[in-house]
Amino acid sequence: MATRGICSRREADRYIERGEVLVDGEVIATLGQRVSPNSHIELRHSAKKEQDKKVTILLNKPIGYVSTQPEKGYKAAIELIVEENQVGPGRFDPRHRKKLAVVGRLDIDSKGLLLLTQDGTLAKKIIGEDSEVEKEYLVRVDRKISDSALENLRFGLKIDGIALKKAQVERIKPDLMRMVLKQGKKRQIRRMCEQVGLKAIWLKRIRIGDFELGDLPEGKWRYFCGV
Repeated sequence: MATRGICSRREADRYIERGEVLVDGEVIATLGQRVSPNSHIELRHSAKKEQDKKVTILLNKPIGYVSTQPEKGYKAAIELIVEENQVGPGRFDPRHRKKLAVVGRLDIDSKGLLLLTQDGTLAKKIIGEDSEVEKEYLVRVDRKISDSALENLRFGLKIDGIALKKAQVERIKPDLMRMVLKQGKKRQIRRMCEQVGLKAIWLKRIRIGDFELGDLPEGKWRYFCGV
């Protein structure tokens, strides 16, 4: 079920235990039961409705906020998910903050699109090991970007001894570039820049797959779905 994108493994276990999973029209009530790869798997209406209620939120994270649980003295990005910071439709419910997981972190010195969701399947699709979902950034560096630096950033670099996937890198201004990655290693862009003699001094994420930052103001958030 997780592989087919129906729900996460944990959710599948819960639905099976409640008798809300049908395989070829028959209720499955045993965890771990094997079924044919060609079997038709579906959720009962009540489980589908529960899945549809899951909230996904887009936040324009400012610099100075930590994506996940912060150390003492730092502010968590989720603190910005309050009614007065909401933009767009959907009625805010404080319960929507529960079980929100950050999908693709941004370090404290970076800004831009931060995705938070209650949907484990969506999270896995974006940050799973085999994910091919693009993450797009604008990156300003401390000097002019040479042609050779661009070529090296696109392909051939390693982090922690592991070769990085090909990246799309385009120079917009002498010291500003657009980077599109399909990975999300810790401080990846900053470390990539260092390897080619550049220092990233400003970094903003503007897209994750089909989720775009657009004109969402800094420090504000909006619902994507689930309300």
